[in-house]
Amino acid sequence: MTRTARPALGPLLFFAVTFALGLYFTFAAVQGDFGIFRRAEITAEAKALRAQLAQVEADVNRMENLTLRLSDDYLDLDLLDEQARRVLGMIRTDEIVIR
Repeated sequence: MTRTARPALGPLLFFAVTFALGLYFTFAAVQGDFGIFRRAEITAEAKALRAQLAQVEADVNRMENLTLRLSDDYLDLDLLDEQARRVLGMIRTDEIVIR
């Protein structure tokens, strides 16, 4: 009787499990919640939010300037005239309106 040598399943199973775990952790490092792609998304979102913050700060500074120019301490008569014309829809007698 001759015996045929069977391959050992222990080492084969060990390498298969190790390979599967390696694939899983590699996928998680790239695609997971804390992976490389998510980091790139967060970086792009942070850049967009910084640009939006700069725009909002510029708007706030412009509004603060207009508010100061219409305050009791410092009154800009040209700005007051412009605002009154726009809000009330009034014109002077020597002006022509073109639409």
